[in-house]
Amino acid sequence: MREPRYKSIVDDFTARIRAGKLMPGTQLPTTRELMRQHGVALATASRVYAELGEIGLVVGETGRGTFVRDTSLPRTMGLQQRPARSGVIDLSLNHALLPGQDELLRAGLRTMAAAGDLDALLHPAPHGGRPHERQMFARHLRNRGIRVPGEQVLIVNGAQQGLSAAVMAMFQPGDVLAIDELTYPGMKNLAQQAHLDLVPVPQRPGYGGMDMDRLEALCRKRPVRGIYVMPTLHNPLGLVMSETDRLRLAVLAEKYGFIILEDAAYAFLAEPAPLPVFTLAPQRTIYVCGLSKSVASGLRLGFMAAPAEWIADIEYAIRVSTWTASSLSIALACLWIDDGTVDRLEDGKRKDARRRQTLARRVLKDIDVRGHPSSYFQWLSLPPDMRIDQVAASLAHQGILVATSEPFSTSMRMPHAMRIVLSGIAPDALQDVLGKVRREILGVVPEN
Repeated sequence: MREPRYKSIVDDFTARIRAGKLMPGTQLPTTRELMRQHGVALATASRVYAELGEIGLVVGETGRGTFVRDTSLPRTMGLQQRPARSGVIDLSLNHALLPGQDELLRAGLRTMAAAGDLDALLHPAPHGGRPHERQMFARHLRNRGIRVPGEQVLIVNGAQQGLSAAVMAMFQPGDVLAIDELTYPGMKNLAQQAHLDLVPVPQRPGYGGMDMDRLEALCRKRPVRGIYVMPTLHNPLGLVMSETDRLRLAVLAEKYGFIILEDAAYAFLAEPAPLPVFTLAPQRTIYVCGLSKSVASGLRLGFMAAPAEWIADIEYAIRVSTWTASSLSIALACLWIDDGTVDRLEDGKRKDARRRQTLARRVLKDIDVRGHPSSYFQWLSLPPDMRIDQVAASLAHQGILVATSEPFSTSMRMPHAMRIVLSGIAPDALQDVLGKVRREILGVVPEN
């Protein structure tokens, strides 16, 4: 059987890219130029670049063209666990810990060992948690202004499972899910895996947050089933949605009947913060949070608040996923909520993040940096003449890993920007590493 024409063109590009004949950053011919060069139809030329993009050799940029990627840079740079390498500084993953947390764990385990009914911890927890445990997490939610009974709270194995259970329970393949143009990659991947129709909603100019007028225009045109938002605190931009926009979102949810998935994984860092969207639209919102960021990633616990009539469906989704939170982890979390340890850790991390943000802004003062004043991450936009894949690859060669904008992007408008995480490194070492980032972007050594 004769090989399709587009395949031979793809193979030719692939060979030249891998042989170094087409260097990273090289701009390829436009689709119409490719048509003329090879005598193929528009659909064939478009398919060539689509397939090259799928295998990670090129990247298309709206309004600019198609460029050869730096293939030394992993496609999921900064968002997948990689084997530790000696001397590598990872600015892509957030695993913030405070000094002395190991001693807190020892003390917590000793308290649990002396408490009595250890046998119960050897058995699996009910899907969603035991009634008294759900009530304890409901108490913790009061810190965010959410007041619901324990029956409306579900305990899950991390916030990611909470999002997964919500999607499984409330959505069907083909449902329209509105989402930010830049968003949490885990939710983007989850929605794609569930075969949802992911529709990016643009931001207002100047990183002003999701444009609510554009969201309403979308709702008028299409049957939007849900929207995913991070009102407090947005990952990767560090935005906090205004109270006006929260009220508008609640009104739109009621008017058009869509579900709000409110991701509050980083909400503990913004203090004080506006009330959650859940408090404004309690019958249309699923609130998802966790302790992985505020306490420790190894604890791996999440919790959800949802309307009473949706709880049974979400419990069923947790059950069929066979992905249940550990009884031991739940017990430790309840102990630390009850004795105030979680509150103290959250307060300590806010202060730690604030110090690191101040340091980072001083070192990166001439770069377009965005981030919340008490967030552990920053969004760095590059000068117009620079390409993010080349900058990230160069930093990786120096032993510094950053997350590029690609995994966060839900539209074709992928900005040349990166997210850097400020946790997990001693302040003195952090200053030195950020100096290298600054030098890579500006070619300037930072002042002391």
